[in-house]
Amino acid sequence: MRRGPRTTAATLARWSGYGLAALPLAFAPVSVRLRVPRRWLRSPVRLERPGPLRVLAHSVLSGGSGLVGWFLALLALVALTRGLAYPVLTGDDHANSWGGPTLAGAWAVHAVLGVALLPVWLLAIAGLGAVQWRLAQRLLGRTGPPWAIPLSIALAAAGALLFIAWTRQL
Repeated sequence: MRRGPRTTAATLARWSGYGLAALPLAFAPVSVRLRVPRRWLRSPVRLERPGPLRVLAHSVLSGGSGLVGWFLALLALVALTRGLAYPVLTGDDHANSWGGPTLAGAWAVHAVLGVALLPVWLLAIAGLGAVQWRLAQRLLGRTGPPWAIPLSIALAAAGALLFIAWTRQL
């Protein structure tokens, strides 16, 4: 099979979708948590009779990962909206803005950045989806890599710190 831009974009979209699905999947029954990666990613998770503690750990860690994914999606939407609607959302002082001193230059720079960074945001959310899939393999299937658990904890903590920093600068 030939891999091209379309296949890569579709794969990125699937993994990003799975990264965003981590939050609702955290509260779903185990059968649904196993069905979604099989259908969306075409990568099944083999169930190895997880105990209640493993299911609870998966719920907490995938919920944290899902919250980080949705926060990144919010930041992407804010960046895109602010970039495209720059003249509506800012004042008259364009001399000190990126692309200034003219409104057209500032608008162009902000719009290009808002659109150009979308693939970066999607890659970050897809990366969270990949970690989420490996976490499900580890906790529900006992076949995943051992680093998935500490990495999920670190990503949730980093996401919480990023959220706190973002809310304080508003």
